[in-house]
Amino acid sequence: MDILNFEIIDSAYAWLISHGLKIVGILAAAYILKKFGFAFIGRLVRKIAGKSGLLLSLEAEKQREDTLIKVFNTTLGVALWVVAGMMILSELGINIGPLLAAAGVAGLAFGFGGQYLIRDVISGLFIIFENQYRVGDVLCAAGKCGLVEDINLRLTVLRDLDGTVHNIPNGEIHVASNLTKNYSRVNLNIGVAYDSDLEKVIEVVNKVGKELAEDPKWKEHILKAPEFLRVDDFGDSAIIIKILGDTKPIQQWGVMGELRKRLKIAFDKEGIVIPFPQRVFHQAKNG
Repeated sequence: MDILNFEIIDSAYAWLISHGLKIVGILAAAYILKKFGFAFIGRLVRKIAGKSGLLLSLEAEKQREDTLIKVFNTTLGVALWVVAGMMILSELGINIGPLLAAAGVAGLAFGFGGQYLIRDVISGLFIIFENQYRVGDVLCAAGKCGLVEDINLRLTVLRDLDGTVHNIPNGEIHVASNLTKNYSRVNLNIGVAYDSDLEKVIEVVNKVGKELAEDPKWKEHILKAPEFLRVDDFGDSAIIIKILGDTKPIQQWGVMGELRKRLKIAFDKEGIVIPFPQRVFHQAKNG
């Protein structure tokens, strides 16, 4: 009996020396690689993102970098522990060949079934990395427009003016139109009667835009005073003029509403007519 116990202890000791130490080494190597990998990814992402040329606040830039680092770290961590797990199973005497074959079949099935998910994740990664838009921006994408309430690797969530929430898979976003990145623009067309004095119209428009930009209530929202740009078109019943100005992000609609109100009051005061659509009928003369 003592001989049997000695053989068991000797076998266990031999196994620990030959395989146990290897398992400990595998776990230690995976842990060390994970630590060094995370540190390397953090430095690399912050270095590359810092040279992206994007004009972001420090908080927005840090949020973008942290999101990218989290994604890459999670991917690296999963890959390392899967490899380490396979190596440990091999050291335990388990044939991992069937497991690898099963994993290959499962991966193939997932590839066919999850191709749209993979496409969404890759698209989301590029959206975040390139800072195409972020939470708080007003976005038009996939036929929907609204305020970006959330963005992750799979989905972009928009809420429109009716309060409707649109969940858009990132892979469906082929063109993303950000209406509020860095700054927004007042882009207003307005019609005046053909008999209007254009020089007077230009003077009034520029005066109203300047007064609006200097108003204490509005000046913090305006980067460049709205002003006359050009005669944009000759309409059926009006000369169309274009007015442009710059505002802080997402403030253009409020500024345009106030500008329209002030222009209407100023035009009425100066006798400048904003005409209704008109039609001229010619009556045929009987010979």
